Amino acid sequence: MPVSELVYAIIVYIFIFLFGITIGSFLNVCIYRLPKEESLIKRNSHCMTCGAEIKRYDLIPVFSWLILKGKCRSCGEKISPRYCIIESLNGILYVLVFMYYDFMYSPVKAILVCLLLSALIVVFFMDWDTQLISNYVVLFIGILGILDYLRWQFKVDLFHIDDADLKSRIIGFFAVSLILLIIELASKGKAMGRGDVYLMAAAGLFLGVKAVAAAFMIGLITGSIAGIIIKKTTGGSKFAFGPWLSLGIAVCAIWGNQLADLYLRFAGFIH
Repeated sequence: MPVSELVYAIIVYIFIFLFGITIGSFLNVCIYRLPKEESLIKRNSHCMTCGAEIKRYDLIPVFSWLILKGKCRSCGEKISPRYCIIESLNGILYVLVFMYYDFMYSPVKAILVCLLLSALIVVFFMDWDTQLISNYVVLFIGILGILDYLRWQFKVDLFHIDDADLKSRIIGFFAVSLILLIIELASKGKAMGRGDVYLMAAAGLFLGVKAVAAAFMIGLITGSIAGIIIKKTTGGSKFAFGPWLSLGIAVCAIWGNQLADLYLRFAGFIH
């Protein structure tokens, strides 16, 4: 790669990272406020300990936390490193997604996957904290699925990577969510929450049937392992399933069809 192109790519990825951590800062707001049904825009950010309003110059994603050494400027109390971790994670994921899809050939796909991953970060941490999944976030994921289909249908990007057609997305909407709905109804919400049902329905619109099935399997395996660990360490049997479904969806947003085909070949269903 010529030096000029390398420099250009580095600059682009720096801007993508900065944009990603900025969105990551908003994700922190969503994770904290959505379960409380608070406005995402009307109330200014404040210290959780002393209640002091955080100044704008202390709201620079990642860097403000590092400069303040993870402490509130007003009271000196520690600020959870999770805020910085979520911002950094979102920025890193944005860069990796744009590198995978190549911002020159599939920029719209990359944008939609980035937004999906951001929504899944909210689902992961919100469900982890409260065992609730916001319907607004699920609706947002469903809308992303519709936009992804329109992008594929009208060939907006120059290069397409194994995209699902309309039939696959419609079947994907019901394939896993119906199973989870039956489990939720049969157990009267004890084995599965309705939010998990809605999440997998919306994910099916984005991923298509093969990828959403793979996402569910990943979520089931990782969730089962997490459940065993939680039960052995805390003695409790109740835990959020949404984070592990989110992990499966995130992986399969990029490699879902490949993983599904790999399994089908291993099982002898396809050659």
